[in-house]
Amino acid sequence: MPRQARIDAPCALHHIIARGIERSKIFLEDADYADFLRRLGHLMLQTETKCFAWALIPNHLHLLFKSGNVPIATIMRRLLTGYATGFNRRHQRSGHLFQNRYKSILCQEDIYLKELVRYIHLNPLRARLVGDVNALSDYPYAGHGAIMGRQINEWQTTDTILALFGNKLSQARYNYFEYVAAGAELGRQPSLTGGGLIRSAGGWAGVQLLRKAGGFQKSDERILGDGDFVESVLAEAGEKMTRRFGLNGKGLNLDQLQQTVVALVGINPEELVGASKARKVVKARILFCYWAVRELGLPMTEIAQRLKIALPTVSVAVQKGEQIVRGEGLDIGNMLNVNI
Repeated sequence: MPRQARIDAPCALHHIIARGIERSKIFLEDADYADFLRRLGHLMLQTETKCFAWALIPNHLHLLFKSGNVPIATIMRRLLTGYATGFNRRHQRSGHLFQNRYKSILCQEDIYLKELVRYIHLNPLRARLVGDVNALSDYPYAGHGAIMGRQINEWQTTDTILALFGNKLSQARYNYFEYVAAGAELGRQPSLTGGGLIRSAGGWAGVQLLRKAGGFQKSDERILGDGDFVESVLAEAGEKMTRRFGLNGKGLNLDQLQQTVVALVGINPEELVGASKARKVVKARILFCYWAVRELGLPMTEIAQRLKIALPTVSVAVQKGEQIVRGEGLDIGNMLNVNI
């Protein structure tokens, strides 16, 4: 069966799981953990992505992100590729470090945020890297210690999590710890990482009850949420993919997009590529980046190479482009007389 495309959405909660190829270790020494965390922290701050929970285990890792305007796929590509390159150099090896694809699950935040934070932060205990729940606070390679105030990670979003457990800091930390400790008895909880129907129905018991009642909930391997949430995510993703395929099918490519943008703004085509800071040129560059990434689904690296600008510049341009398009009511499909 062909693998389904990952589902991404701005301001959405994503549970990311990446494993070593053939279950091999991806962290061999303290320098490996330090390098990964340096890269992770830099990306969280640079892309304004919120990291609610994380855990690094010798042969796999868990991350819980709330995305901003930079796609999770872009963040993970930079994070894993950069880390793998450094790992291979440090350990004088070559070849793939991670399994072919990391797992990305789009999650329903209001239902699963607390549960996922607990599940992820209990990973070191389940892997027997610490002896008990109390020792989790001192495990340096997971986000639990920062929430408990034992570590400082400027890039980790702890206030949002603590606010779920109380208004006063000390009471919130106490309640959070009690919640995590209670979860230690729940085991691995495959319903948080396994099949979509199991997650949507609330576990195998829920699936069986639905079947007995003759009911069914929409499910998907890539989504963690109730049936209505799964349905809405798939519908939105379907709309975006339909429009993207429609634009591509009508022959919209980068050359045509460039012609449209420079004509709209009123500059010469050659001005789009280069270091000019003229207001019209900057606006054209922003719109070109936004439509190329969001409408055509092209990778930011390709756009950066074409315009001869840095990748972070493209990322910022995409964010600004969304504001301009909405503010001015611009639609690339209408400009090209493309009916989607």
